[in-house]
Amino acid sequence: MSIMVRSARLAAAGALLLAPLTACSSYSASCSGNECTATLTGDGAEVTILGTELSYGGTEDGRATVTVGSTSVTCAEGESVSAGPLSLTCTTVDSGSVELSASLG
Repeated sequence: MSIMVRSARLAAAGALLLAPLTACSSYSASCSGNECTATLTGDGAEVTILGTELSYGGTEDGRATVTVGSTSVTCAEGESVSAGPLSLTCTTVDSGSVELSASLG
């Protein structure tokens, strides 16, 4: 077996081993008028709603970290917070996701 073929096989095997360590992030969002709901899953998940970018920074001790524009806030399930132009309510906070409602105000 040539050295190049063996190296390529080792590189491919290494990539397969690291694939499960890669974090996936996703979002879903729906808006009606000046109110939106969004679910952000996985660290770094981002969505733009009501003209403002939101990103999820993870959950620790039951509190989700959400960055709104350049402002970071934390919220527990059922808690409401204000950040930038938005009022947020964290409706569900899990270890890897946050579901929230947002409105201008």
